[in-house]
Amino acid sequence: MTVFIDRPLWPARGRLWSHMVSDTSFAELHEFAARLGMPPRAFERDHYDVPADLYEPALRLGAEPIGSQELVARLIRAGLRRRKYSPGA
Repeated sequence: MTVFIDRPLWPARGRLWSHMVSDTSFAELHEFAARLGMPPRAFERDHYDVPADLYEPALRLGAEPIGSQELVARLIRAGLRRRKYSPGA
């Protein structure tokens, strides 16, 4: 069981955000997110958007800090990457 989180570097809606993923399953990711107190609406295709104030609590629960590029690479290797749909692409 491994859940990964990148540093909160992504600005949106006046806050900084992290991305949180699993390299095992979405079920594992949803269970971890629920323990962290994340609402289901924070899940986007293949990751959770995590506000900066929950970064440290995620680490305390066992999420492993990882760089953004490595986070995406692990998601792809696990076969869990879901790209955004682009009409006409």
